[in-house]
Amino acid sequence: MTKVLMKGNEAIGAAAIQAGCKYFFGYPITPQSELPEYMSRELPKVGGVFLQAESEVAAINMVYGAAGAGARVMTSSSSPGMALKQEGISYIAGAELPCLLVNIMRGGPGLGSIQPSQTDYFQATRGGGNGDYRMVVFAPANVQELVDLIIEGFDLADQYRNPVMVLGDGMIGQMMEPVEFKTPTKRDLPEKDWATVGTGDKRKPNIINSLYIAAEDLEAHNIRLQAKYKKMQETECRVESYNIEDADVVIAAYGTTSRIAKTAIAKLEKEGYKVGLIRPITLWPYPFDEFKKINPNCKGILTVEMNNGQMIDDVKIAVEGKFPVSFYGRSGGMVPTPDAIIEHVKKIYGGDK
Repeated sequence: MTKVLMKGNEAIGAAAIQAGCKYFFGYPITPQSELPEYMSRELPKVGGVFLQAESEVAAINMVYGAAGAGARVMTSSSSPGMALKQEGISYIAGAELPCLLVNIMRGGPGLGSIQPSQTDYFQATRGGGNGDYRMVVFAPANVQELVDLIIEGFDLADQYRNPVMVLGDGMIGQMMEPVEFKTPTKRDLPEKDWATVGTGDKRKPNIINSLYIAAEDLEAHNIRLQAKYKKMQETECRVESYNIEDADVVIAAYGTTSRIAKTAIAKLEKEGYKVGLIRPITLWPYPFDEFKKINPNCKGILTVEMNNGQMIDDVKIAVEGKFPVSFYGRSGGMVPTPDAIIEHVKKIYGGDK
């Protein structure tokens, strides 16, 4: 299989088209603007439609409409742009419509900067819009994994009738790496007999809606949604771990930050330190059970992020007070360094190797 050197943002577009995406609605914002540019050029070649909306709010509501018609559809943005889409995402989740959302994060809060960041963890995993909704949130660590998860994300969206998010930082959107476009595994996906494609006077019209006036009706809808989310938790959790059963210190990191952590671990091992890694591939569902496999004599967990501490909350929940949890992070577009991670690991060791 031939490898192709591609920038992350363009690889997202190529993977989406391979997955059968025919509609893209979005608005340019750095550091993801190469993706809509790519889709504007390539989607018409496969009979698809690219439309630059007048705003992020308009874009997500166009996604709502296309998803309601049963199309494979996506949108992308970066942090403040994704914040503007939150109302529409909640509507989409409430109406149980499949779509793919891509957030290539930048520094915040507010307009912040155009530099890479991981400051949208809360927004993505806790539901930035209103209501008790959930969505699978993937956090790829390299461009190949980014491509694979984009393709899988469309299938998961269709399988569960739910939005799926791919959450990356500015680095993964801008970096260039070799990728292979593998033939995806065929899933047995349900028919979209709920879609609003016209009745031809052969059946009652399908109605897509997220509004339930009667409290008992909305509660019943929420109970059904929670059952779906529970199934996602049971079957769609993904994680990579390394040496956690024997580690004296375990690093928890995701996305491109985990690659920096791996460099630090390799250096520490040469010095005789035993350091493990837990890398959540899904930020939701979060791999809480993986933390139960950690060496019971572990000295502590170090959470490393490109923010001021967001995933650390889930790490603390996962360890259930069994290990001390510390944090090292950089914000504003600054990137953690292997040497700084090494320094924090050695502090946890306390000089006792």
